[in-house]
Amino acid sequence: MAVYGCQMNISDAERIATILEQLKYAKTADMGEADLIVVTMCSIRQSAVDRIHGLVDKFEIIRKKHPKLKTILTGCVLKRDQKIFVEGFDFVLDVKDMQRIPELLGIKKNLKIKTDYLDITPQYENEFSANVPIMTGCNNFCSYCVVPYVREREISRHAKEIVAEINKLIKKNYKEIWLLGQNVNSYKDGKVDFPQLLKLVNKIPGDFWIRFTSSHPKDFSTELIDAMARSKKVKHYLNLPIQSGDNDILRLMNRHYTVESYKKKIKELKKIIPDITLSTDIIVGFPGESKKQFNNTVKLFMELKYDMGYISKYSPRAGTGAAKLKNNVPTEEKRRREKVLTEVLKMTALEKNKKIIGTKTKVLINEFKNDSWYGKDEFYKTVRMTPIKKSQKNLRGKFVNIKITGASAFVLTGDEQ
Repeated sequence: MAVYGCQMNISDAERIATILEQLKYAKTADMGEADLIVVTMCSIRQSAVDRIHGLVDKFEIIRKKHPKLKTILTGCVLKRDQKIFVEGFDFVLDVKDMQRIPELLGIKKNLKIKTDYLDITPQYENEFSANVPIMTGCNNFCSYCVVPYVREREISRHAKEIVAEINKLIKKNYKEIWLLGQNVNSYKDGKVDFPQLLKLVNKIPGDFWIRFTSSHPKDFSTELIDAMARSKKVKHYLNLPIQSGDNDILRLMNRHYTVESYKKKIKELKKIIPDITLSTDIIVGFPGESKKQFNNTVKLFMELKYDMGYISKYSPRAGTGAAKLKNNVPTEEKRRREKVLTEVLKMTALEKNKKIIGTKTKVLINEFKNDSWYGKDEFYKTVRMTPIKKSQKNLRGKFVNIKITGASAFVLTGDEQ
């Protein structure tokens, strides 16, 4: 099993793993020894698609040793890409049709596989942090994005099913729950909207954190801010993509909000939740973006002082509206703009992190590397803790109270308390 994509793609793969286990397949760390390779891909960027093309060459090498090798491609796959990849893979499968895997492999067994793929119980890769999809699909049609074409229109899971899945996870001592959707803000199950869903999940007994992604600014409401503030288990971290700090570019992107309306929502958010950690997504070098328009994005970064930013250089994706526009910002200029924004981000993030030195924070430890424990705190900041005599035990998947003693732009350091 190979996953090239986001948390939703990981969640897809976890459901596929359940089907493969029923078919008596066992995992192998060596692709060269596999009888079956299932690739779950992302189609958002052309670079992600290009990586899949590279895999096809590896398959040909493996088949020389294992001529019976079968390969399946699924995940977010555009129709046009399905036609291309059908020559490199034995099967190209819509992720919503993953229950057809036994049929494709010619295995006739009386398996109890749910017809709705989101109802399939996943094999969670992580034993303490779980991705729980609450919806799939997107109705927004941003001009640079293929998601509406690969995930189709928005469909929300029933709230009772979501709560039941999370209940089971908490009973298994899970510490962190990520609620996933292409636009979680537009979740709707009857009378239950996303703010109400947060409140329902918050009522589940147990010591755990709730996080969510992704949010669209046009649907980010006062009710949601209030639900975040009142639900103690919902941690004070938000990724709210702005994509550009210029209104003309936002119109070309088909984002359905303005810089002014975005800033108004951030102002309201910070008033109600003053300690919120804020991150965003940005595309630099969008078709037609002038230096003046880019500088509007720089000014926005300076003003809002993000804790983190995920900056992408625009590249055309066939099948989207933006692909019809002239890609007229040179590659070197895109790199320059990415560097400029990164430097502003480092400056504001460091300024904010220095103010945290001397405070205590709760951290969920997730890995040990270079003689240090690493984790994410309640505000989704990365924290490094150097082991001391008290902390030689395995801390992975545990909450630890840490006093912050140092800070860089993107990593806090501290000692266990």
